[in-house]
Amino acid sequence: MKDVFTTKRLCRAGVIAALYTALTYAFGALAYDASIIEIRPAEALTILPLFFPEAVPALWVGCMLSNLASPFIMYDVPLGGLATLVAALLTYGAGRLLKNDVLRVAVGGLFPVLINAFAIPGVIILCGGAEGFDSTMIAYWTFFGSLCATQTLWVYGLGIPLYVTVYKLRKKGVAVFLDGKKI
Repeated sequence: MKDVFTTKRLCRAGVIAALYTALTYAFGALAYDASIIEIRPAEALTILPLFFPEAVPALWVGCMLSNLASPFIMYDVPLGGLATLVAALLTYGAGRLLKNDVLRVAVGGLFPVLINAFAIPGVIILCGGAEGFDSTMIAYWTFFGSLCATQTLWVYGLGIPLYVTVYKLRKKGVAVFLDGKKI
């Protein structure tokens, strides 16, 4: 446990949290769950726990800071943050257990997609977002399907190129992406 809280890991966590927050704020209202389509490319960063344990708390903090601008702030900050934390922990676990890169990304990316798709529609409906739907169940499953699609786009569409880039930089020995030893 001696190298758990290194300066490099702390700085990397700060950068990940700041990037998540900045990328979310850059898209304003489009980054929140108020409509059927959520444009949040920051979700690509949810692939980083496959490499870095410090990405887990960084994504949690970044999500909570991002959700301070949500129209559903009272519920979105704690519940959205919790969903991101659980997904990041499971992604980190997948990264530790699975050694095949394709399998790591496929399984690791599945957690942010599914956990957010199941949790966030509840937040939307809890805050009165079911208006215009015939029933709460129709609203829930509509938001679920929409979030599955948009999360898949960001987590895999942008997350896979991010994974490949970080992997190559680590393999080249770029110090920022390593913890003291070349892979």
